[in-house]
Amino acid sequence: MCGAQQISYLRPLFMISKVLANLKIAALSPMQNAAIAASENSDDMLLLSPTGSGKTLAFLILVLKRLNKTKQGVQALVLVPSRELGLQIEQVFKQMCTGFKVNCCYGGHATRVEKRNLEHPPALLVGTPGRIAYHIRNQNINTNSICTLVLDEFDKSLEFGFHDEMKFIISDLRHLNKRILTSATVMEDIPDFTGVKNLQVLNFLSNDNAPPIGLKLKTVKAEGKDKIGALFSLLCTINSNATLVFCNHRDAVERISDLLFDKNILHGIFHGGMEQEDRERTLIKFRNGSHRILVCTDLASRGLDIPEIETIVHYQLPVTEEVFTHRNGRTARMHAKGIAYLILGENEYVPDFVKDEPEEEVLYSDVSLPAPSKWKTLYFAAGRKNKINKIDIVGLLLQKGNLQKEELGLIEVLDFSAYAAVKADKINKVVAIMRNEKIKNKKIKIEISE
Repeated sequence: MCGAQQISYLRPLFMISKVLANLKIAALSPMQNAAIAASENSDDMLLLSPTGSGKTLAFLILVLKRLNKTKQGVQALVLVPSRELGLQIEQVFKQMCTGFKVNCCYGGHATRVEKRNLEHPPALLVGTPGRIAYHIRNQNINTNSICTLVLDEFDKSLEFGFHDEMKFIISDLRHLNKRILTSATVMEDIPDFTGVKNLQVLNFLSNDNAPPIGLKLKTVKAEGKDKIGALFSLLCTINSNATLVFCNHRDAVERISDLLFDKNILHGIFHGGMEQEDRERTLIKFRNGSHRILVCTDLASRGLDIPEIETIVHYQLPVTEEVFTHRNGRTARMHAKGIAYLILGENEYVPDFVKDEPEEEVLYSDVSLPAPSKWKTLYFAAGRKNKINKIDIVGLLLQKGNLQKEELGLIEVLDFSAYAAVKADKINKVVAIMRNEKIKNKKIKIEISE
């Protein structure tokens, strides 16, 4: 059980200032400060705040304050609607350098690795409802020590059909005394199975669903019903901006992707029908700049770590204002500027819920293909579970690969693989040089990730 003596506002070992320094953040936002203050006055909290506003750090600080170094077992559980969001939360917590163990469990890969990890339980467990329910049913998780529950993007979990799994999980958490729910949309009803009491609601959502302050809306008119020609011209006009192209269905993503490849427009795709490994690789390439265009469903509109999006393209029009708001929320974040385009086919009009009259963008037929990315991605067939870390990869590429620091970009290490962005004009030479090199006395496959 969690006792009041185990909870302190700021432990010397884990001062908030230290966490912010580890994350390279100057100060907490007003929303984050309000969440921390409110948590002292209520058992449960509903935090309503837009996508990208820092909800993750807010609830992780609240969780951290309740963790106890002397206590064994899982102390806090975070349920998320998607694998990507879970992995993002795990990564942020690791970057906080708290000294507490964290693990993430999700579908799409073997359960045996997770089962081994749970034999030495983390203080913080993050996971999708389906996979967490599986581990509880198979007695891989002892829930008796869990006192804190976070339901992140709770509305999205309900939308994805995780009602029964969440109900089962929460019914098994008999010692909860703190529940934190987060959402990027107002929720009319909180299901009874959550068990919330003395609920304090913090609403940092705009009442009128206004677009981000730095966002400009524009329309593009396509000739006839087929919009691919207009999309091609628009992407050529946008050139090298980081761009999300939203579709309503995964089949549309695949069809548009095929047509764009036919036109020699390099890009990635992202939707729920892809294998987990493919989804992770796609996001890595988009984050590190190897791909500047991502064709996606609304799965990419929330909870993903894809910063600095400059342009949103609504290839297929959003069906609701909520969808429109979340898509646009990927850009013009943290006082940056961005543009959202609505491509209008024959007999299509700007949706009624768009309050401001968008400016029309005139496209020209005489356009050039977007400039190729300056980066490509190098794949390593080893990761954290093989005792490989970023420092190992940096050392190898700089010392053995003869790269300069500015020729090496973002590096991401997963459980059994790693990826590094390398300047495109250097990557073939690097692969040739390192064909027989070893990391920690072990030869591993190193190749260009296509």
